[in-house]
Amino acid sequence: MGRVRALPVARRYPATYLSATAQGRRLRDDARAIGSLVVFVGHPRSGHSLVGALLDAHPDMVVAHEADVLKYVAAGFGRDQLVALLVRRERERVAAGHRSGSGYGYAVPDSWQGRYRRLSVIGDKKGGRTTLRLADDPGLLDRLAAVTGVPVRLVQVVRNPWDNIATMHRRAPRRGLPETIDLYFSLSATVDAVQARTAPEAFHRLRHEDLVSDPAAELSRLCGFLAVPVEPDHLAACAAVVFPEARRTRDGVGWTPDQRAEIAERAAGHPWLDGYEGLA
Repeated sequence: MGRVRALPVARRYPATYLSATAQGRRLRDDARAIGSLVVFVGHPRSGHSLVGALLDAHPDMVVAHEADVLKYVAAGFGRDQLVALLVRRERERVAAGHRSGSGYGYAVPDSWQGRYRRLSVIGDKKGGRTTLRLADDPGLLDRLAAVTGVPVRLVQVVRNPWDNIATMHRRAPRRGLPETIDLYFSLSATVDAVQARTAPEAFHRLRHEDLVSDPAAELSRLCGFLAVPVEPDHLAACAAVVFPEARRTRDGVGWTPDQRAEIAERAAGHPWLDGYEGLA
């Protein structure tokens, strides 16, 4: 897997840097309430977008959609600019609509998406790219905490590996299935390495299938992890937009016997994948 090169954003995009600086100054009073910053790690197509959108619907959280915050940390952006980028990214996302490329709608009606009552938690939903960046530079999380001055909390959304790999392959068909399998388990190894460097109270893992089965329970646990109040209206609104069952994209892939055996063997090396069914 290739290195993810940090972009000199401040030099290449001076307008973005300057506008974020100006907006960040205007947000300073609100930003004083920030108690933690949440970052997602794991695999693309695992359900991070859904979870990020549901968290952003909470009145005390802003979770930007794929802002790639670690890119800006590597480029030298400061606290004011990072806060502004995350808030602006999510406001723009809400204004443009919440539909994904796969057709899944992430809008939660009558919620706080793109705005806030109190800015207690701010964050970024870009699990796959964030994990690639951490494979290249594990110290980026420490730099993020140092720059923002608040604890960083990590969330991993786990999906059945067969469905996850199948969806990754479907969305990037030019990357062969063997390469997609390798990418999936390379990201898995990075997640394990990141978790090993993280205090247990700063890492939260949930299964996509559990979220679909009981959205209110899983969101309540996330709110507890992020130290924000559980809001019954928020839970009810989010539960209403979650699909009634997880999609079995694995059934659309022509797996070879060797691929089936490889996935089962490599999955056994990650205890957080225990219990997932295969192709039966």
